[in-house]
Amino acid sequence: MKLFRLVCIAFFIPLITAFAQESRVFDALTMESEILNMERKFAIYLPPGYEYSQRSYPVLYLLHGAGDDQTGWVQFGEVQYIADRAFASGIATQMIIIMPDANTGRRGYFNDVNNDWRYENFFFEELMPYVESQYRIKKEKRYRAIAGLSMGGGGTFFYAMHRPDLFSSACPLSAALRNTSFEDFKQGLENNQTEVKDPSALEAYFDRHQAIRQIELNSPEDLKSVKWYFDCGDDDFLYEGNSLVHIALKKNEIPHEFRIRDGAHNWTYWRESLPQVLSFVSDTFRQK
Repeated sequence: MKLFRLVCIAFFIPLITAFAQESRVFDALTMESEILNMERKFAIYLPPGYEYSQRSYPVLYLLHGAGDDQTGWVQFGEVQYIADRAFASGIATQMIIIMPDANTGRRGYFNDVNNDWRYENFFFEELMPYVESQYRIKKEKRYRAIAGLSMGGGGTFFYAMHRPDLFSSACPLSAALRNTSFEDFKQGLENNQTEVKDPSALEAYFDRHQAIRQIELNSPEDLKSVKWYFDCGDDDFLYEGNSLVHIALKKNEIPHEFRIRDGAHNWTYWRESLPQVLSFVSDTFRQK
């Protein structure tokens, strides 16, 4: 009987230990938003051992593209498999990954021109404080990063431009980066039959959502406080906008990494990008 118990202990302890070290993904979590007046969903990746440790972790906000929701990076981006491998191999340090939904109510990461739909305010004023209080997330700039693809790549770029005090690194992937003229912008509003309630605020709104203008208007020291990593396929239809941003950053002497790889605007490309993103943001998380 004693031998049987010893055999059982020897068999089950490794299984329990292995189970305890598994990562976890929850892709239908919810929170209430007073700003958007609705319930919002988000997904979260918790690294191996989170449930049994007492430590706090760095955080990566990972934004999806148009047409997806908070499950995009989970289902198509294989975030759990890729993150597990990156941490196990040592190319990245363990972190929590937050994936918000920006495709309910209206699509996109920004406030609208009339400030009636205020998703960007929701992100900074409600989502971030909520998840960083509910989970063991380090709240210093150094331990906070942001990345995203396509529409989420644009969100990544502009969020880090708007709040460089909050992010240590930003990784726009195949980013949707607007670079239109003010006249074309106004024409687009007319074509969409958008009634602008305060025309005097229109130019400031335009400046806030144009990639090159943000580089021109923001403090170089603020931009240099963020580590930038751009990645776009050579067959991507957004290649030109990303290249123009690269050139503008070079002209303004803003350090950044700029990668053009073989590939297009698809999940095959972004799944290959994610390990590099995890490694890049980890450089700011680690002690030197």
